[in-house]
Amino acid sequence: MEKVILVGVQEQDGDDTERSLKELEELVKTAGASAVGVVIQKRELIHPGTYVGKGKLEEIKELLWETEASGIVCDDELSPAQLGNLRDELDVKIMDRTLVILDIFAARATTSEGKIQVELAQLKYRQSRLTGLGTAMSRLGGGIGTRGPGEKKLEMDRRLIKGRIAQLNRELKEVKRHREVAREHRKKNRIPVIAIVGYTNAGKSTLLNTLTGAEVLSEDKLFATLDPTTRGLLLSGKQEVLLTDTVGFIRKLPHHLIEAFKSTLEEAKYADMILHVVDASNPEMDEQMYIVYEILKELGVTEKPIITAFNKQDRLSGDEILRDFKADRTVGISAKTGKGLEELKAVIEELLREQKMAIEKLYTYEEAGQIQLIRKYGELIKEEYREDGIYVQAFVPVELYQKIEAGKSR
Repeated sequence: MEKVILVGVQEQDGDDTERSLKELEELVKTAGASAVGVVIQKRELIHPGTYVGKGKLEEIKELLWETEASGIVCDDELSPAQLGNLRDELDVKIMDRTLVILDIFAARATTSEGKIQVELAQLKYRQSRLTGLGTAMSRLGGGIGTRGPGEKKLEMDRRLIKGRIAQLNRELKEVKRHREVAREHRKKNRIPVIAIVGYTNAGKSTLLNTLTGAEVLSEDKLFATLDPTTRGLLLSGKQEVLLTDTVGFIRKLPHHLIEAFKSTLEEAKYADMILHVVDASNPEMDEQMYIVYEILKELGVTEKPIITAFNKQDRLSGDEILRDFKADRTVGISAKTGKGLEELKAVIEELLREQKMAIEKLYTYEEAGQIQLIRKYGELIKEEYREDGIYVQAFVPVELYQKIEAGKSR
């Protein structure tokens, strides 16, 4: 296993550098390497030339020699100058958090859309760093930070990279068009869409699998699943909803990735409701929730009903106080054991009902087609066959209410 040293800069007291490096260690492990040392420097500002100061560089050199590590991973995105200078000073592989995340995404992408998005993000990252990366990334070899387009010859000059980016953007535009058609189709069918969002490894895929039997890969790893999956779920009131899994969020999520994955992440923007899955067993739960809401804000996902599902209850002692003031409803669940999932479905139904109109009407037998419409797009609470017609109590979407009341078909 490739060995690396983690390097971080603490710019002010009380910032989360240690926690961030702990997460970086998980990222490095997921990418297939082992962190054998950690170096943190307290500085007012990150060094513009070498990320850390001269003294720390000497410390890193000694640590590299002692541990026989093949490279370092910096916790922040490095500039081309920093990359080049660090490589000259240390003569080892130089990586940053962004490169490691891109590397994991390259290994995880399975669909053509995922592969296009990852390659686009990698090329944009490399485009501005060709001088900094130099020959280090042009080698064909294994190890983290070299998957995907990185394995292709780096001799591709800026002109070739620019051409490839333009081609990928065209392909992505076509993918986006298909997504919009699918969205329009779902809108036409009036089936509510619920976007599952959350910090990476919060248990989103496990929840989707348990609720719908989707068979999406779910591992106790960061970014175990990358490609979004949409599955249908039938609620107790015979109401069908669509659940869409989205890529996990993480602190310092690379800007290139947010840009490249915008069409995927926009599933949350166009959903009727957000299901925010939180790892309640994680000591950094509050910080992770904050990061999720910040990224949602960046994506323009606002004013949506939010249900926060505090997952992994099977790992808790029961004394924990779980709150989310930004959510409309909260529920404690365990996607692994199934605990609280019936309550979660009831809460989904309750919130959906709040977005509908109540209807109570006696239909003649000639108008029976209207009941089929209610059954398909609404929630049928009571259906009673009487001599003079069919008595119905139901909740229907607002846009259908007038049509149904007027006895018109779609």
